[in-house]
Amino acid sequence: MQDTKCFHCGDSCDRQLIEFDEKSFCCAGCKTVYEIFSTNDLEHYYEIQAAAGSTPKFIEGKYDYLENEEITNKLIEFNDGTIQIINLYIPNIHCSSCIWILENLKKLNPNVTNSQVDFPKKTIRVTYKQAEFSLKNLVLLLANIGYEPYISLDDFEGKKKATDRTLIYKLGVAGFAFGNVMFLSFPEYFDLGSSAASGGEFWLNKYQHIFRWLMFIFSLPVVFYAGWDYFVSAYKGLRAKLLNIDVPIALGILVLFLRSTYEIAFHVGSGFFDSLTGLVFFLLLGKFFQQRTYSFLSFERDYKSYFPIAITRLNDQGKEETVPVQEIVKGDKILIRNEEMIPVDGKLVYGNAQIDYSFVSGESEPVSKTVGELIFAGGKQLNGVIEMVALKSVSQSYLTQLWGNAVFETDKTTTFQNITDSIGKRFTISVLSIAFIATAFWLFHDPSKAMNVFTAVLIIACPCAIALASPFTLGNMLRIFGKKKFYIKNTQTIEQLSKIDTAIFDKTGTITTTQKSTAHYEGMPLTAEEESILKNTIRASNHPLSRSLYDLLKEQNIITLDEYEEHVGKGLESSKNDISMKIGSADFVGKAKADSLLDTSIYISTNKGYKGRYVFQNKYRDGLSDVFKDMSQSLNLAILSGDNEGEKERLEALLPKLTPLYFNQKPDTKLEFIKSLQDQGKKVLMVGDGLNDAGALAQSNVGIAISENINVFSPACDAILDASKFQQLYSYILASKKAIRIIKMSFVLSLLYNCIGLYFAITGQLQPVIAAILMPLSSISIVIFTTVMTNLIGRKLG
Repeated sequence: MQDTKCFHCGDSCDRQLIEFDEKSFCCAGCKTVYEIFSTNDLEHYYEIQAAAGSTPKFIEGKYDYLENEEITNKLIEFNDGTIQIINLYIPNIHCSSCIWILENLKKLNPNVTNSQVDFPKKTIRVTYKQAEFSLKNLVLLLANIGYEPYISLDDFEGKKKATDRTLIYKLGVAGFAFGNVMFLSFPEYFDLGSSAASGGEFWLNKYQHIFRWLMFIFSLPVVFYAGWDYFVSAYKGLRAKLLNIDVPIALGILVLFLRSTYEIAFHVGSGFFDSLTGLVFFLLLGKFFQQRTYSFLSFERDYKSYFPIAITRLNDQGKEETVPVQEIVKGDKILIRNEEMIPVDGKLVYGNAQIDYSFVSGESEPVSKTVGELIFAGGKQLNGVIEMVALKSVSQSYLTQLWGNAVFETDKTTTFQNITDSIGKRFTISVLSIAFIATAFWLFHDPSKAMNVFTAVLIIACPCAIALASPFTLGNMLRIFGKKKFYIKNTQTIEQLSKIDTAIFDKTGTITTTQKSTAHYEGMPLTAEEESILKNTIRASNHPLSRSLYDLLKEQNIITLDEYEEHVGKGLESSKNDISMKIGSADFVGKAKADSLLDTSIYISTNKGYKGRYVFQNKYRDGLSDVFKDMSQSLNLAILSGDNEGEKERLEALLPKLTPLYFNQKPDTKLEFIKSLQDQGKKVLMVGDGLNDAGALAQSNVGIAISENINVFSPACDAILDASKFQQLYSYILASKKAIRIIKMSFVLSLLYNCIGLYFAITGQLQPVIAAILMPLSSISIVIFTTVMTNLIGRKLG
C-alpha cells in the first residue's frame, strides 16, 4: 500500500486506500472529486497532467459568514441583481490542469456563466447567476473540488494584499549561509593543513572536520528551503514530460550537494559547499533583481495605461464640460450618451437607462434601470442620454481588467512566446547533452575536474537570459507607448503590430477631426420645437458627425425624449409628444435620392416629411498626407468609409496616388473586407473610431481606436491612440518592429555569452561559484541591454 499513489492528488495511500472505478484514492475527498469530474465529463483534467489535484478540506460552517449581505457586498466586484462577479485568490492553482478545471466550472454548475484564471496571481474571476447560486455556494463548490479560496480580512476591508516576501526570506537565508560557509572555507583556501609552521597541523587535527560539518549544516537550509523551488519546478516539468529551464539548475544543485556530502563523510575532500551556497544565493539574487525590475515596469504600465477617454461632467450651473475620466470623484454629476461606457458606480438621477453589461458579465440581455437605482461601472448605455451621480472614483485597474476580459478575446494568435519556449526547451536539451558528454570526457582524462565541469556547464548555460529578453523588451515598450499616449492592450499586440503589411482606415472620426468641422443648413426651416428635439436627440449620440452638429447648434433646454433609438451605420430616431424625427442618411430618413454625392450631410425628416440637411465641410487631421506618404513606403493602404463619395476628390488629392477608396461601407461589409484580405495572407491593421468599426477592429490582426474627446470604449480594439498623436502612428509601428529586432539581438548576445562560458566550463577552467556569479550577471546584462535600447527608441519617438 505504501507504493500506491492517489489517482487524483498523487499523494501516498499508506494511511488509507479507497478503491473506486479501478483507481486508487487516498481519502474520500479525492474519490468524491473524481466522481464529480467523471459524472460531468471532465476526465480530461487527468489527461492534461496526471495526479494534478489536491485533497479537498471540509470544515462544516466555515463559510456561513458569506450569508451576511453586508460582508458579501464588500467582497463582490459587480452585482446588478441578476449577475454577480467576484475575484477569488486560489492558493492551490499550480498547473495547466488547475487552469482547465477552474475555467470549466460552468460544467459543474450551470449557474456559473464564466470563469477566468489569472495564473501568475493565482486568482479566478467568476461570473454567476445569483438567483439560485450564492457566493457561499460558489466557495463551497471550489472547496469541494480541492481549490478552496483564501478570503481574509484584507479582502473584506478592500485593502491591497501584502507583498509576498518569501523570496526575500530565502535570499536572506542563502546569503547568511553563503557568508558563513565562505568564512569556514578560508583554511581550505589557504591550505593550512599542509603548513605545520603556521599551526596548520593543529587545525587539521582539531577543527577541520568540525568546520566541514558546519558547512554541511549551513547548506541544509539553502538546499531544502532557499533552493527548493527549483526542485519543485523541475519535478513538475518532468512529471508533465516537459524540460523547463529549472531542470539543469536543480540537477546542478543536487550534484553539488551529494558530491560535497560524500567527500566530507568519507574524508575525501572538503566538498563544494561554498560553490553550492554561492550558486543558490546568486540565483536568488538574480531572480530578486528580475522580479523587482519587472514589477517596476508593470507598475508604471498599470499607472500610465488608463484609457484615454473623457467624460462629460455637468457643473453646478448644469453646463457640460469634458474632463479626463480619471478626474471623476464621488458626488460628480455625469452625462452618459448612447453607446457610452459607464466609468464609475453611481446612482441614476435622470432618464431611463437600458444598460448592456455584456462587457462585464458576457450576458447580452440589457438591464432596465429607473431614477434612483444603482448602476455599475463597465455597463454601456443603449437608450438615449442619462445622467448619474458618481458614488466612487474611477478604478483604473478595474478598467484595465475589463479591457482584458476573456469574453472579448478573439483568435488573434501570436507565435512569439511559443518561439521563446521552443528555444528554451532546445537549449535545455543541448545543455544537458553537453554536460554529460563533457563529464564523461573528463572522467577518463582527469576525474578530479569532472564534477566541476559538470556543475559549471549546468550553471553557466542556463537559458534565463533568453527567457527574459521578450518580457522585458515588450514590457518596457508598453510603458513607453503609454507615455506617448498610445495605449496597448498587451505585449502580444506589439508583436502583431510589427508584422502588419496592410493598413485600413475609417474616414469619419478617424482621419477627420470633429473639433474643427463646419456645417450649413439647406431646406425647410425647423420650428422651435423641432430644433429642441433635434438638439436633444443628437445630444444622446456619440457619432462624430452628431458631436460636431451638437456643438454647432444653439443652446436648447434639456428635455426627456419619449423614444430614442440609434441604428448603427444608418442614423437616429426619436419622438417627443406628437413629433417623431429621423436623423441620418438620405435613405434612412425616407428621401428618395441624396441631394449630392459630393458632400457629407446629415438629413432630417419629421412625421410631416423631409425637412432638410446639414452639409459638412470635413476637416482632415493635420499631417494626414505625410502619414499616408510614409506608411505607403512599406504598407498597403486603403480607406474604408461608411460615408458617400462626397470627399473622394479631396481624399485623392491628399493621399498617395492609387490609394484604394471604398465608400458606402456598412459595418458588416468592413468586417468581410478585412477577412478577405486575411484569407490572402495579409496581416491587417484597422484604424477606426471604435463605434461602427467594432467588428472590423475585432477581425483585424491589430485594431486601433482613435480617441478624441468622447467616452467610447470598445473591447474589440487592441490599442487606443490619442487623436493628438495621429501623426506619430507610423513611428509607433516602426518602433514595434525595432522592439522585435532588440529581442532577436538579445538572443544573439545570450548565445554568444553561453558559447564563451561553455568553452571555459568544458575545459575545466571555470569554478561553479564563478559560474553562479556570472549567470545572474548575464541575465542582468540582458535586462539592462533591452531597457537601454527600448528607452533609446522612446527618445526617438519624441
